[in-house]
Amino acid sequence: MNPENSRTDAADQVRQHSRRSILRAGAALGAATALSVTASGLLAPSAAAEEQISYDVIVVGAGYAGISAARDLRAQGYRVLVLEARNRVGGRTWTDTFAGHTVEMGGTWVDPASQPHVGAELTRYGIGLVEDQAPERTFLPTPSGPQEFAPAQGFGNLGLVYERIFEGSPQYFERPFEPLYRSDLIGPKDKLSLRDRLNQMGLTPEEELLVNGQTAVYSGGSSSSGALTMLAQWWALSGHNNAGWNNTMRYRIAGGTAALLNAMLNEAQPVLRLSTPVTSVTQSGGRYYVTTQAGRSYQALGVVVAVPANVWQTIKFSPALPAAQTTATTQGIGVKTGTKLWINARSAKGRFYAQGKEGGSPITMVVPDKYTAEGQLYIAFSTDPNLDPNNATQVRAAVQQLGADLDIVSIKAHRWGSDPFARGGWAFRKPGQLTSLYPAVTQPAGRLAFASGDIANGWSGYIDGAIESGRRAARDASVGI
Repeated sequence: MNPENSRTDAADQVRQHSRRSILRAGAALGAATALSVTASGLLAPSAAAEEQISYDVIVVGAGYAGISAARDLRAQGYRVLVLEARNRVGGRTWTDTFAGHTVEMGGTWVDPASQPHVGAELTRYGIGLVEDQAPERTFLPTPSGPQEFAPAQGFGNLGLVYERIFEGSPQYFERPFEPLYRSDLIGPKDKLSLRDRLNQMGLTPEEELLVNGQTAVYSGGSSSSGALTMLAQWWALSGHNNAGWNNTMRYRIAGGTAALLNAMLNEAQPVLRLSTPVTSVTQSGGRYYVTTQAGRSYQALGVVVAVPANVWQTIKFSPALPAAQTTATTQGIGVKTGTKLWINARSAKGRFYAQGKEGGSPITMVVPDKYTAEGQLYIAFSTDPNLDPNNATQVRAAVQQLGADLDIVSIKAHRWGSDPFARGGWAFRKPGQLTSLYPAVTQPAGRLAFASGDIANGWSGYIDGAIESGRRAARDASVGI
């Protein structure tokens, strides 16, 4: 669910089963929930689904990590129950409608070229991509206030500073899908916040203002809160270059993120329970007992906890969570102040991109999207807890501080930090978390496994990372079953 990356490339801007498994599969299919499409386009369970108490594996959470785990487990013939707290699947991805269009309230962009897990899934299900249109105008902060730039110039200048920020990353992130491969080099770097790195660079005031709005919003409001190694790993995964970085926020899944999730869920056909928050996971006598908020108890030989790391602390675990997971949920990984807005508006500025400075406007980024009957859609991001994202007056004033203006027709927003089943938005590690939490935070405790895009080895914070993490957790939770 990351905010829109800098469009730093100027040229781009301007243009087999055992018999045992088979028997398991037959038993599971007999109890599988019938799935139907809801108004939101996401698959939901039929009310006539058969209830059971005992399963091979229970998956807690029906986002991309949980559904990836469920799909892989079902493919091996395991009986799988998925318990989802929300009345929908998707987690921090959420395909919805607004102003007559399909919109993404959470995670949005994918790049199959650099994100192998999501690329493989799109190929598997024959789902295509839609390319975003580039902005026609760009507003960026300068020492004298917001200034309009031609996209080629503005994003080109921004890209040059980004290249300097990540100098040395080909060495310390030599293998970015193995983030601790060069632990000798990563250790010192992981101590640095993005603010530390910017201070090291001796930037001019103009250069500082070009980037600090982005480093701040990624970090959750202050560049001091976010780790250099988090952003540098994304840069490395993108190929250590502007063109790759640009592409990570250039393409969307045709039909929305729901299209791919539905395809995975339709293949998996697990038993699925929506509106079923989990309150405890207890291990006893070689089995796991999962209790819901309504007091219902289920049991299984393995469990995949596939909710955001920030949410782990809301579930009572017995035995208690391992140290790394305890630290992760206490400190938090998902940005706790993250808010995403869709704004339907008219503007004399047309298809503009606007970016603020750190500590400036309550809205840090505005990205143009589709045209509507009333005007145009814009996507905006905020980490300011004082902004009312549904207040058109406040939102317009915030956009004006960026040098642009909007005649707002309507707004659709979601405060991910206030969402009890997310407790934060996009993932962004804090200084020291990579070296102190990994690889332990990705490891299971027996057949209790953890899956979240927050703790991927590669694309943490992206759909690709959630799929990677879910598939790993499916293997971990099924060992010895």
